[in-house]
Amino acid sequence: MVQFIKFLTIAVILIAGSAQSLLAQCAMCRATVENNVSYGETALASGLNFGILYLFVAPYLLIGAIAFFWYKKSRSANAKKIRRIRHSPS
Repeated sequence: MVQFIKFLTIAVILIAGSAQSLLAQCAMCRATVENNVSYGETALASGLNFGILYLFVAPYLLIGAIAFFWYKKSRSANAKKIRRIRHSPS
């Protein structure tokens, strides 16, 4: 558990450290989309919107999958514990 917390801390620090370079791209994307939309080309804008939605949903799916497997593992561990208690000689 301690190793997981260390890994998570390092991952958060690395992601937070790279956020500044990612924010610099917003102005360029917006200018490109506005330029294309003004010429009647909406394919780039719809593709960018799809990419934004993909990036928005992906972390929630990952967290949901982790929570689901954690729930299943804890439920099976509790079931094993209950079976052990019921079948133990008293």
